[in-house]
Amino acid sequence: MVRGLAGDFMKLRLILLLWLLLCTLVAAQVKPEDGGRELELWTGGGHSVSGGTSKTGVWNLGLRYGWILTRPHGPGFLKGRFEYAVDAVPVFLVFQPRNTTYGAGINPLNLKWNFATRGSVVPYLEISGGTLFTGEQVPPGTSRVNFTSGGALGTHILGHRYNWSLEVRYMHISNAGLTSPNPGINTVQVRLGIGKFLGSRGSRGNKP
Repeated sequence: MVRGLAGDFMKLRLILLLWLLLCTLVAAQVKPEDGGRELELWTGGGHSVSGGTSKTGVWNLGLRYGWILTRPHGPGFLKGRFEYAVDAVPVFLVFQPRNTTYGAGINPLNLKWNFATRGSVVPYLEISGGTLFTGEQVPPGTSRVNFTSGGALGTHILGHRYNWSLEVRYMHISNAGLTSPNPGINTVQVRLGIGKFLGSRGSRGNKP
């Protein structure tokens, strides 16, 4: 167990080092803008934490399309733009002690706050919800249909052609009482994405 924790810590350190390197390499940026859209391919993974079923790992991959709905709002450093996004998740693997099961899902609810910064790093906060369908019961003895909810803290790293994103995400997986018992799974995941912000039609440039 100690060896496994050490391996996970080393992976997290490598991800953080990659994030720092990308921060130093970016130059020109395409920022979120009023009426713009976001397109992103992302992947993430993590492990269960206390409060639910233990000894469970997850890895997932998805495609996001988002709409930036507002101009910058809010006071001081909280100023930002509101974005709504939808995720298609064609790959969702759940690693359980009894088995490894394949799943897929859709996240129709992603509410995101992109902070309005002037540099190449754009932090964001997000809450999300969706559904997950798996070939085997998750957790074992419960249901093949589950619902996902959670929140994320991350940052976009803006580049000349594409943007990177890096985030830490808490995700709760539960069947919402479709079966009993319903222990659920609480996970903490690290997610990495690559994509771009698309300007609105008739845009003449991006404002912070």
